Amino acid sequence: MTTLALDENFQTGAYSENSDPANDLPAILGRNLRRLRTRQGHSLERLAKLAGVSRAMLSQIETGKSAPTVSILWKIATALGVPFATLLDSQRVQGTVVLRRDKAKILGLAGGRFTSRALFPFDGERKVEFYELRIGAGHLERADAHAPGTIENLVLVKGRVEIRTGQEPATVLEEGDAILFEADAPHSYRNLTESEAVIYLVMTYVETVG
Repeated sequence: MTTLALDENFQTGAYSENSDPANDLPAILGRNLRRLRTRQGHSLERLAKLAGVSRAMLSQIETGKSAPTVSILWKIATALGVPFATLLDSQRVQGTVVLRRDKAKILGLAGGRFTSRALFPFDGERKVEFYELRIGAGHLERADAHAPGTIENLVLVKGRVEIRTGQEPATVLEEGDAILFEADAPHSYRNLTESEAVIYLVMTYVETVG
């Protein structure tokens, strides 16, 4: 499995000279970011202001020399008005696609206490994304607001988790419970147990953007 951004700090030195540019995740991210930014007519300075990240950070991401955290990726995707997975798109695959667990690209942060595994190929435009989330014992994961109209629909398959979204009261989920909420407001997931919690998440966007 490949893990991207396991630490909350911005990671430098993520690029390896021995990496295959066609399959290296930071390289794919860099190519997509540059393509989306230039297609929308943004300079590095303008996108940095819209996303709330530094110009230097965006430049290093575009050159594939650094890997951002998941929270930074969300900020960039929201500023560009694209689904999260659009930043990680690789070439489109035709026909049936099997995603082997041992070859999965794991996106994580907080020292690995929160991880996200995409259960769909990063291969093009889509309105819906499907993820497996794993939350470490007692961990609280905060998420920034996503693009307007974004909906999260999740089911808890292991553990006990508290969900907060916007100004609404907290909701506690037991195993097998599901919840749907508007994710265009800040929200959070808290594992209330002393063991790992597992969630399956379907994220729906208003429009297909890619």
